Amino acid sequence: MAILIDLQKVTLDGADRVVLNSLDLTVSTGDRIGVVGINGTGKSALLKILAGSLEPHSGNIRRGKGVHVGYLEQIPSLPSGTVRDALGTGWQVDAALDRLGMLDAADTNTDHLSGGQQKRVALARIFAEANDVLILDEPTNHLDLNAIQWLEQQIIAFRGAVILVSHDRFLLDQVTTRMVEIDRGKTYLHSGGYSRLLEAQAEREEQAASAEQTRRNLARIELAWLRRGVKARSTKPQARIDAAQRLLATRPEGAARTGTLDLSVDMPRLGTTVVKVHNVNFAYPNAREILRDVNLELGPGDRIGIVGPNGAGKSTFINLLAQRITATSGTVKHGPTVVTSYFEQDGGDYDLEATVQELVAGPRGVPGSPEDVALMKRFWFTGALPLTKAKDLSGGERRRLQLLLALSLRPNVLFLDEPTNDLDLETIRLIEEFLSQWSGTLVVVSHDRTFLSRTTDRLLEVHANGTIADIPGGIDAWIARAAGILSDAPGDANPSAKSAVPLGRQIRDTEKEIARLERRRSAINEKILSSLDHREQTRLGEELSEVGRALSAAEDLWFSLSE
Repeated sequence: MAILIDLQKVTLDGADRVVLNSLDLTVSTGDRIGVVGINGTGKSALLKILAGSLEPHSGNIRRGKGVHVGYLEQIPSLPSGTVRDALGTGWQVDAALDRLGMLDAADTNTDHLSGGQQKRVALARIFAEANDVLILDEPTNHLDLNAIQWLEQQIIAFRGAVILVSHDRFLLDQVTTRMVEIDRGKTYLHSGGYSRLLEAQAEREEQAASAEQTRRNLARIELAWLRRGVKARSTKPQARIDAAQRLLATRPEGAARTGTLDLSVDMPRLGTTVVKVHNVNFAYPNAREILRDVNLELGPGDRIGIVGPNGAGKSTFINLLAQRITATSGTVKHGPTVVTSYFEQDGGDYDLEATVQELVAGPRGVPGSPEDVALMKRFWFTGALPLTKAKDLSGGERRRLQLLLALSLRPNVLFLDEPTNDLDLETIRLIEEFLSQWSGTLVVVSHDRTFLSRTTDRLLEVHANGTIADIPGGIDAWIARAAGILSDAPGDANPSAKSAVPLGRQIRDTEKEIARLERRRSAINEKILSSLDHREQTRLGEELSEVGRALSAAEDLWFSLSE
């Protein structure tokens, strides 16, 4: 196993803090290293140091003789010319372009590609080159599920070393052999994939809590002993008393972010009708038909995930559902109680010259009001960030601002288009937790398999011919079929694999049904508390009893399936 890159005591200072502090990291042939940490901790900086495009302030970097490093930046640049010019020829190139949904654009000039298309071409290019080390910064952004599976296969088959920053937990768990966690300048190395990282984080937190309790207990014993000592205090014992009191007054290192991301918002009640789509067709002017013969009905509390190949029309579909565009034919109707909010894939439509507090206040509010300050704090916009212009925020901060602005509308129907792009894993997990308790209707376009699994219970696929179809079993069954564990064909030759997957799917579906019923129960309880109408309270009480019975049955089913 050859050593390709070796970092020794590498330190990088930021404007107001240490980004990396005395980092030791050896990259060898066959390594698959994932890098994680909250936004702004230095993940991309570490990749640049490894790639040789950023010099640290101190430390040594040794690279093997003749080692070639390929570096995919978050926003890549391509040489001028056509896609074919950038990639070359051959069946391997054509296969990569096909899986990445770019085969039809092979003769397109790279200057005319969208940001997502440039990312996919750059990804195909880096795997076509003769590199010993691949450094990938958020490689799954703008990839559909088929393309992400291609990326997994390429990483696994690559003979050299791969270092990647990604928010795709499924990818990290599938391909990584080691994880690097960056937290306020400190780095923690973990063997294994993302699951092992979570276990190590939990163990570290438990040990820290135990060590802090031991430290404070020893300080209290020391202080008590000193106070019981010689009555005629000398300077030395008094100094020890003061030191023990200071020790008790100190606190352990605070969290990287203050508090949790509080996304709780009030929302108006949803009626029985939410969204109805009837015989919808859609085509942009002078262009091919993108969607055809679409029929769909969404009810209160539905959780819908939308997937499909790049360019098939996923964003068009969710825009139609949100009534941001009008169908060419057919109808899209919203219920009378529906209040929508839309989280855009491309960053949101707001004034980049405005400060965060100006955007939160809106055109009629007063920037910096106590209410707005409290709201911004809930979304981690503290310190100098409220006075920062939107254009100066990091990618993750802009996405968090988008979420803040979307939820400030108090929607009961939420449309999310690729919500996990540019967010760190901690924020994504907190959003998932919020959505699991939120009682509104959710429609989400995403390539993040873990996010879809945790937040949706029905999956729709937009096909290249414009039709929409349910995916039986949701995202978990889609992953199983794509991996060859579950077959769509009748009479599968491996009955044990077929029988195991449905059981797991039943358990996950039951868990999602329990979560849905718990959200419904919570929403009914809130209505009962806010209602002054006795007949309305009686009706709600009967509905609450029905939900309780259904919840009890679902829990019993879960226990029987889990035995």
